[in-house]
Amino acid sequence: MILAILQARCSSTRLPDKVIKNLVGTPMLMHQINRIKKSKLIDKLVVATTIDSSDDKLADLLKENNIEYCRGSLNDVLDRFYNVAKIHNPKHVVRLTGDCPLTDWNVIDKVIRIHLENNNDYTCNCLEYSFPDGLDVEVMKYSVLAEAWENARLPSQREHVTLYINRNIKFKIENIKNNIDLSMHRWTVDEEADYVFVEKVYEKLYKKNPYFTMEDVLDLLDKNKELSNINSMFGINEGLIKSLKQENDFLKEGK
Repeated sequence: MILAILQARCSSTRLPDKVIKNLVGTPMLMHQINRIKKSKLIDKLVVATTIDSSDDKLADLLKENNIEYCRGSLNDVLDRFYNVAKIHNPKHVVRLTGDCPLTDWNVIDKVIRIHLENNNDYTCNCLEYSFPDGLDVEVMKYSVLAEAWENARLPSQREHVTLYINRNIKFKIENIKNNIDLSMHRWTVDEEADYVFVEKVYEKLYKKNPYFTMEDVLDLLDKNKELSNINSMFGINEGLIKSLKQENDFLKEGK
């Protein structure tokens, strides 16, 4: 079985409640869930949220829409993620994050397909970016996830689920590259400007085709170049970079 786990929480420091913000009449996370469900290779989807009271409203939303979810640790995201997987005992796990309402199931299936064909331990498209930020996909063997849960010790490895895996030379790892470098595009939602950008995209594309693709967004941006400027001031993986810096500073102080 291939299990997709979608991490989502409401306590984002930069944009609180972003996953349930209204996007053309529907909470943002529900759009992403509907898009993920278009995948032909994912057998099951579960949302991994937290036991923090800030996520009660998210749990209510998921329950109302008959979306399977589990609640776990707020800060030990690896533990939260692993405990969801352990319930279902899949052969492979797909990791997705709930701040990517432009996610493309075609990209998801491409990464899964290569992962299976090459018998990789871990496959992704985000170790070296060539897809837009916000179309990230990570696929791993469940056994590898279990090993990470058992052995990861650093706070950054517990907060960022796959950090122990994708920096470990013992695993067979592959990064999938797009034919054209699209890494300059920021389609994730971490800041208010990101939300404004995504909202503009949905307003332009959603009514015509709710399941618009990466190519549709690129075509829109090519015809409306000013849209990309809305959130172009932000970088990639700022949360991870901040976490690693704090950890490094802490370790230096301890010496």
